Amino acid sequence: MGRRYFSQRRVLVTGGAGFLGSHLIDRLLAEGDEVLCVDNLFTGSKSNIAHLHANPRFEFLRHDICFPLFVEVDQIYNLACPASPIHYQHDPVQTTKVSVLGSINMLGLAKRLGCSILQASTSEVYGDPAQHPQTESYWGNVNPIGLRSCYDEGKRCAETLFFDYHRRHGLDIKVARIFNTYGPRMHPADGRVVSNFIMQALSGADITIFGDGLQTRSFCYVDDLIEGFLKLAATPDEVTGPINLGNPVEFTMLELAELVIELTGSSSSIAYEPLPSDDPTQRRPDISLARDILDWEPRIELREGLEKTIAYFRRLSN
Repeated sequence: MGRRYFSQRRVLVTGGAGFLGSHLIDRLLAEGDEVLCVDNLFTGSKSNIAHLHANPRFEFLRHDICFPLFVEVDQIYNLACPASPIHYQHDPVQTTKVSVLGSINMLGLAKRLGCSILQASTSEVYGDPAQHPQTESYWGNVNPIGLRSCYDEGKRCAETLFFDYHRRHGLDIKVARIFNTYGPRMHPADGRVVSNFIMQALSGADITIFGDGLQTRSFCYVDDLIEGFLKLAATPDEVTGPINLGNPVEFTMLELAELVIELTGSSSSIAYEPLPSDDPTQRRPDISLARDILDWEPRIELREGLEKTIAYFRRLSN
């Protein structure tokens, strides 16, 4: 069960200065845990964790998990990896390295400490899915040599490593497959559709839709996703996942753009551009396992979540 010399848990969050990582750390600290935040700040930001530095149970370490890390903790959440196409395609070799070498290093640490480790995997392991909605048993439809492959195949390989460590060494693993998530602390230039649309709307620029705008995504507010993380991490050892975490309600890109224009009061028009290579036309999770095993499902509707996210980006722009 790890160190547990004291009643207070010490939790390692890699990628902790990122969008999801910083929200996870907020929740862990609120639960009374000590948290070691590890991030190399490639896409993470010190501003996401600036409010935590006065907390005596919080510690930040700048480190790249492609290199071994020697610390003493009771639990690991492995979130380190660029997660938007703009960022992960900037240095695709490094993106693959952080998924593969980073996972090997974190799994080795968990094995040495005898602690549980949760992997933040992704719906991108399904590629451009031929199954809709996507269940965890679906093996996916992934291009192994495309522009997105560094991320898609890196995350698929990470899952392989997690399950091999589980089978070979009896390691307590949890694998969460994250679908589109949004909320405050998203990087304003990460190229994701929600942040793109909001930033364009707030500046009065044209809102860029790729393709015909009829491709769909499902959007999960960050607070709901973090609740799913915590519920999955608290399951018995025999629950490994993978488990889909996301919102099963689908929206077209055109519907999202129109809602963002309405909520921002923007005068932006919609501009259409060609669809990027390997961009999935449909993406929606089947969350039956999350409902049954974790008693979890999203509760925050898109309109409410967008209002909170728009308020954050307004403050950022001022």
